[in-house]
Amino acid sequence: MVSPIDPNEVRLTGENSFIRLAAMEGGTETTRASHWRILRSPGGPGHVLYLTSELTNDEVRIFSDNPDMARWLQEEIESVLHPPFGDQKVPIVDAEFYRSGNGITFSTETVETQSESISLTWYKLGEPFIIRFEPGAMGPHGVYSCLIPASAAQLTVNGATAEGTPQPDAIGEQMSSTACLAWSETWVRPR
Repeated sequence: MVSPIDPNEVRLTGENSFIRLAAMEGGTETTRASHWRILRSPGGPGHVLYLTSELTNDEVRIFSDNPDMARWLQEEIESVLHPPFGDQKVPIVDAEFYRSGNGITFSTETVETQSESISLTWYKLGEPFIIRFEPGAMGPHGVYSCLIPASAAQLTVNGATAEGTPQPDAIGEQMSSTACLAWSETWVRPR
């Protein structure tokens, strides 16, 4: 009998929903947002948004309610996923995070700072599916997640809407989108 216990070390568990917008399929990304809701990690729990867009003058911006967790995540994971988000010289802006929606027809994450209001909305949601990448697939890490692709998404900063739309994206043989809710996400690495 095969053991139901994964032998790897759990590094974090939570969510990592993302929005990547472009003017056309195969076009250059105009916006890239990586939103994390972490339940457990070596840096503790919390939220962080890594963002670059024409709305940020194409500069990386970081918003978090737990800077220690945001820095740990940069060093261990974001530096592998998208190296510009791993730059620890980028200041972290203190923020509060809120969710609305039902995850069936839409989901919105709102990020509030003293001077900014950022909204990320995923809608026209498709059927969920599970991804599983063994350790070594993402640097030393593996990841398990429930992806819910969105064929439509919007990101706003202080009421201004980012240009572009999500584009079709294949993950293995599964058609997906460059905008997905990524819930029940767990990152592991070999012990």
